[in-house]
Amino acid sequence: MAPSRFGLPAHPREYDAIIESRKAIEEKASIADVITISHYHFDHHTPSFVDWVCNWSSPEVAQKIYENKLVLLKNYKVNVNFSQRRRGWVFVKTGGKYASKLEAADGRTFKFGDTSLRFSEPIFHGSEDSSLGWVLTTTIECEGERVEFAPDVQGPMYDTALKMIMTERPQLLIIGGPPSYLANFRISETQIQESLERLKQLAAEVQLIILEHHLLRTKNWREEAKAVFETALKAGHEVMSAAEFLGKKDNLLEASRKELFEAEPPNNAFMKWTKISMPARRFVKPPL
Repeated sequence: MAPSRFGLPAHPREYDAIIESRKAIEEKASIADVITISHYHFDHHTPSFVDWVCNWSSPEVAQKIYENKLVLLKNYKVNVNFSQRRRGWVFVKTGGKYASKLEAADGRTFKFGDTSLRFSEPIFHGSEDSSLGWVLTTTIECEGERVEFAPDVQGPMYDTALKMIMTERPQLLIIGGPPSYLANFRISETQIQESLERLKQLAAEVQLIILEHHLLRTKNWREEAKAVFETALKAGHEVMSAAEFLGKKDNLLEASRKELFEAEPPNNAFMKWTKISMPARRFVKPPL
């Protein structure tokens, strides 16, 4: 979770949501044989350190997810920036030590019965030559059905990523849209529009797209992606959020943080907890 948005810490409702998400991840991991790691940002793999502020993580949480699993992961030695190299190395020594086996997945295909997992070659986390490093996309294919997960490509934000995604010909594509909430701050408005243009190309080709992550950190994301929805409609395709796919309503907590603090002011104990220094607060669960 963002430690600060609109000058505010995460609201108690956001903590309720991350706790439920952690439970869901642990539940699915408990019945899975294989865990995949696309890259080493902490919202895309579970770290083994204690952090109750942003990640709701601990050594015990990581052990529950990775223990006795085959973990197919981004190679932390090749096509990686400094921070992800360090995080990957730390993962192997901590959470990864619980796995039955660790396999670098970059550009490789793995078969499990009738199911194949294909990993892309590393592509940039956002724009070409991004300082944020590289990620892997994952395509799961079984009996002619193809689902592709393209995390943190931010649109995609450059043509090589677009071509690599389209080469897989997914019927269902789960993709992070551009971080429009960072427009004219860490990313230009031109880059945002170019990313949305590439999303339009995908919407014309892919039967169903689930948009997630960066784009949904702003409340008017549907308006921002209006042309993408229109392109999909003309092609007889669909674009939706993960919540919509599950028959639920969007619950954009971070984007609504300011309104949440106004409508549901946290109690004094919670606000006192937010005043603890960040290094110390990580080790103390919030009083919810």
